[in-house]
Amino acid sequence: MKTKVTKAIFPVAGLGTRFLPATKSVPKEIMTLVDRPLIQYAIDEARAAGITEFIFVTSRGKGALEDYFDCAPELEAALEAKGKDDLLKILEDTNMESGAVAYVRQHKAMGLGHAVWCARRLVADEPVAVLLPDDVIAADTPCLKQMVEAYEHVGGNMVAAMEVPAEKTSSYGVLDVAEEMGSVVSVKGMVEKPKPGTAPSNLAVIGRYILAPQVLDNLDRTQAGAGGEIQLTDAIASEIAANNNVYGYRFRGQRFDCGSKAGFLQATVAFGLARDDLRHELEQFLFDLAAARQAAE
Repeated sequence: MKTKVTKAIFPVAGLGTRFLPATKSVPKEIMTLVDRPLIQYAIDEARAAGITEFIFVTSRGKGALEDYFDCAPELEAALEAKGKDDLLKILEDTNMESGAVAYVRQHKAMGLGHAVWCARRLVADEPVAVLLPDDVIAADTPCLKQMVEAYEHVGGNMVAAMEVPAEKTSSYGVLDVAEEMGSVVSVKGMVEKPKPGTAPSNLAVIGRYILAPQVLDNLDRTQAGAGGEIQLTDAIASEIAANNNVYGYRFRGQRFDCGSKAGFLQATVAFGLARDDLRHELEQFLFDLAAARQAAE
């Protein structure tokens, strides 16, 4: 019987240098996409998948991130006094129960694998999900929920994957596929940021994982890899060699790279257009802007 996935790690220790000067004082993870911080999208996705314990791997300067998930008694009291129940409900979704959240520090920027390794003592002998808040996924069924449902059938380790153009494979970890099984693929190898023309496929790993506890053990023995960092991909690849139990999952949805300025702007437009209260005014603005640009050419 497979152990249910109830814990999730959120690596949020990065400096967010691509968003300077904003991230000089504001953690990137609480920058707002429409009207919700990036981290809220990841938390909501995890909750929908059945996650009940949330582990944040942070660093110095992330106090605002911790405060975001705390209660705001004065604000709640003011909203209640004014009868603004709709806003109170929005605040409820940002609060985390006492004991449901844990924070650990990553003192040195040594890569995603090292960030996950920092949380190993809080995971113990259980499978754990890993969500990268930079990857925001618009989907009818949240991505991690899709993965958990597939994981219940195959077990092992699972990574979210999507097809990318061949010329962009050098920016991702890429799967070497052993067998196609519908939305799930059996994996015989993984290559982190392959050199142009050497990728084993165009199926790229994005920021959603379900990992067996053995992967965290592997991180104890993993040496620095691509970029001089401890790569999570290398620790997962060790499981392929040892147990042949790694799977890729082609999720249904659209992924936005909110770690880049262009991706953040694209997500803002897409999520804005998906909102009934914003769609009409935003569509009209985009139409008028496109018409003005065309007329000026």
